[in-house]
Amino acid sequence: MNVGLPSWTCLIEHMLADLDLAQSSMGRDATYQEIAEYYRLKHGSLSRLVDWMKREWQISPEQLKNSELHRLIVALDFPLIYTTNYDANLELSYQALGRPYARITSAKDIATATVGLTHIVKYHGDFSDPDTLVLTESDYFDRLSFDAPLDIKFRSDAFASTMLFVGYSMSDLNIRFLLHRLWSIWQQTGLDRHRPPLFLFMHEPSEVQTHVLKRWGVTVISGDGESSGDSLSRFLKRLVEQRSEPDQ
Repeated sequence: MNVGLPSWTCLIEHMLADLDLAQSSMGRDATYQEIAEYYRLKHGSLSRLVDWMKREWQISPEQLKNSELHRLIVALDFPLIYTTNYDANLELSYQALGRPYARITSAKDIATATVGLTHIVKYHGDFSDPDTLVLTESDYFDRLSFDAPLDIKFRSDAFASTMLFVGYSMSDLNIRFLLHRLWSIWQQTGLDRHRPPLFLFMHEPSEVQTHVLKRWGVTVISGDGESSGDSLSRFLKRLVEQRSEPDQ
């Protein structure tokens, strides 16, 4: 949304309009995962929706170069990025700014990704393969088993790495389950004091969210900007500045 792309609300409204449910009580009461599930059942697949998203969720390389958030993410040179975005704008940012990367969407990609590059893991799928998208209720339920190739990779990476979560809604059941599952696994080992730290950046976290996440071993970092985009930009700038300082 910080570069002018449609919000999830726009996606839901489009699905409802396409299904002639825009004014229906069914549309108002259903979750977006349920609406996406109904969309797939009515149309037989998500191809029609994916085609619309491909058209609507594109921005030019020049816009990406001018996006402060994208420039900061690339400048931080993370070795590993997990994204739940379906579009390729993060990858295009790396291309536009001349930074090599490897995109990971499947088990094959995990096995063949070039070592030493930033690995961008498309955790909820990619437009290039509509079957990989995690969008409907069934998709989310299937991922709760936490045993897909990308889930196994994530568990391994989370055990070995300090992780920073940015831009996630804590109403996302998959993310909440994932964080709880990681905490639970470490508790079972009896070695949770050795667990690498987890951080979650939020613009305006509530007291409830902060305390629940703290129980799962997640430190919440609060934003200090006027908007979520401004807060995130300020935070990433500080990270870039600290990385440029000696002995950081």
